[in-house]
Amino acid sequence: MEAPAQRVPSLFMISLTQFLVGCLLFIALLNGQRDLTVLTLLVLGLAIGTRLWASKSLSGIECQSNVDKQRLFPGETFRLEIKAENRKFLPAWLQMEIPLSGFVSPSSGETNLVQESSLLWKQNVCLQWDLLARQRGVYQIGPPLLRAGDLFGFFSREKKVEGILEVVVYPRLVPLKPFPLPRRDFFGIPGPKSPVTDPIYILGTRDYQHGQPAKHIHWKASARYQRLQEKIFETTEQEKVLLAVDVEPFAKRGMRDEFEHTLEITASLAARSERKGYAVGLMTNGTLAGGGSPLLPVTKGLRQLPAILETLARLQMAPQRGMMETLLRAIALPWGVSCVYFTYEKDGTALAVEEFFRRQKTPVVFLLSQPQSKEGENAAKVRGKIYRTSDICLKEGPRA
Repeated sequence: MEAPAQRVPSLFMISLTQFLVGCLLFIALLNGQRDLTVLTLLVLGLAIGTRLWASKSLSGIECQSNVDKQRLFPGETFRLEIKAENRKFLPAWLQMEIPLSGFVSPSSGETNLVQESSLLWKQNVCLQWDLLARQRGVYQIGPPLLRAGDLFGFFSREKKVEGILEVVVYPRLVPLKPFPLPRRDFFGIPGPKSPVTDPIYILGTRDYQHGQPAKHIHWKASARYQRLQEKIFETTEQEKVLLAVDVEPFAKRGMRDEFEHTLEITASLAARSERKGYAVGLMTNGTLAGGGSPLLPVTKGLRQLPAILETLARLQMAPQRGMMETLLRAIALPWGVSCVYFTYEKDGTALAVEEFFRRQKTPVVFLLSQPQSKEGENAAKVRGKIYRTSDICLKEGPRA
């Protein structure tokens, strides 16, 4: 909906000045002053004409906004573009203003996104800004505020352009020290060296090898190649990792920096596990910005790591429910999974989680953000393996 007309400060565009010019015109007509009459008519005509011009300036102007990257890491830049097209024959002055969040800002250091241009008849223009993602999160850009008016800039009207762009900033990836996970592999050999193959996942076919079971023959491929072909199965990968993030202890103590650092380590561990070919899952009891499921099953694939990173980007330091309730609602864990449990301190919840995974015959290690020197006397006596987040990072990089 159009807002009331805005006037650019100008002496001749003020209502009182226009009234005085009208009085001067009346006096000029009474006294037959031709030159003064022409001058006052020009001033009044310009004021009335530009006002009518501005009232029609927004009609026929269409805008479309987009970004070149919607998912990125802190410190990366992306480009915001707004294309404006004037589909009428009346030219117009154009100004675009875009609200921004504090964690996404212009790379040039500006505080507001404002650009202006002029549009002739049937002309289009592209306004661009280079923006910098400073911190993890999900941020909305827009809706843009469009101002249009006459080319002199005396009068203008404004309206909000429909459309909000969403930019997802993943947690920063940090270098980690070698981090041993509890493993339960068949025959103690993981990955491609394992003698156990998975008959569900077929990688391809090859010429039939003497001594292989007949049930492995691929009859359709054999008919196509006119010789016996056998199926090639993917080797059974035994490393399965579940990353669990307990948001509640961070929220209770207001540990915002420790929470952000924990998410960086979680994302880094997920990326490293994915590079090694592990099946990775994620579970958390926190609220997600924009909605979504906080439970990602333990699996591997091209879309698994981006899904984990986006869930961590949307995760807020606000718990939905207790961690034990989340575990009871979670899907059944596959055999052979190992759990890495991220929390702030050793409390009663950590002890209950350890007992839960013990009944599930699932090995679990704890990564705590609280320094060991700050542990209270009443800390829960967790028997599982415990690491400090400060101990597994190679170095602390500067935060955006």
